Amino acid sequence: MEVLLFTILTLCALGVLAAVVLYFVARKFRVEEDPRIDEVEKMLPGANCGGCGFAGCRGMADALVKRDDISALFCPVGGSACMKSVADYLGKAAPEKEPQVATVRCGGTCAKRPRTNEFDGAASCAVASALYVGETGCSFGCLGYGDCVAVCAFDAIRINPETGLPEVDADKCTACGACVKACPKGIIELRKKWPKNRAVYVSCVSKDKGAVVMKACKAGCIGCGKCAKVCPFGAITVENNLAYIDPQKCKLCRKCENECPTGAIRLVGMEPLPKEPKAPAAPKAAPEKPAAAPKAAEAAAKQVKAE
Repeated sequence: MEVLLFTILTLCALGVLAAVVLYFVARKFRVEEDPRIDEVEKMLPGANCGGCGFAGCRGMADALVKRDDISALFCPVGGSACMKSVADYLGKAAPEKEPQVATVRCGGTCAKRPRTNEFDGAASCAVASALYVGETGCSFGCLGYGDCVAVCAFDAIRINPETGLPEVDADKCTACGACVKACPKGIIELRKKWPKNRAVYVSCVSKDKGAVVMKACKAGCIGCGKCAKVCPFGAITVENNLAYIDPQKCKLCRKCENECPTGAIRLVGMEPLPKEPKAPAAPKAAPEKPAAAPKAAEAAAKQVKAE
């Protein structure tokens, strides 16, 4: 009994001694943290989506407090209003950034991009992309396994079972960029968010030549350049057999959509412009009779004199 009691007392003494040592060590090596970090973290939306470039809202709050210039920092979920409130609290200038929305730049639906083979592996875009080009003749298009859907923390994207393509709910999308990073084909892009969710963009990323594109997908861009010629704002460029519409220069005039022969340019939230009727062709003038040869004319004149 005495041995047991002695053991218990010894363990208690060791525990108290360890606690005292840990206390003084913690006091000695304590790192003082700015209390404003906790307050800024509360102002952030708490999504921890990583769209700001940090692992979570805590890292973003720490950077906002410690950096003198926060113009390069932006929370896509909270937006400009959130950043303004944080900047006012810290006494710093708020960064401004226009709203963006994730845009799926692939129009190769099941009907327009027929399958040429079948993938019998893991239902993952990352896995399928690492193994082969895909189930269709287009090596640039959407694989349709939904990696973008899995990483979206806001339920803003889903796979349409009829088209096989992801669709973005612009009202739910926060432009965190998670789907952009998850897509191995790079078909999702953050683009300017227009009022009423309107948009004009080229729904294709294929860099193949036109003949190859037409065989693989009926809705692909063939790089003909007709859209660039009719754009009055210089918003369209054609490089590597692919047209691209700059959202910063585009004014939503929709002239390019009328000129696209394959329908690769997509309109969202707008009706297409009425197509202008073609002017009737001018009637062909009757061909003039060729003048008689000089020798034939001289012979006829001599014959008249002889008579």
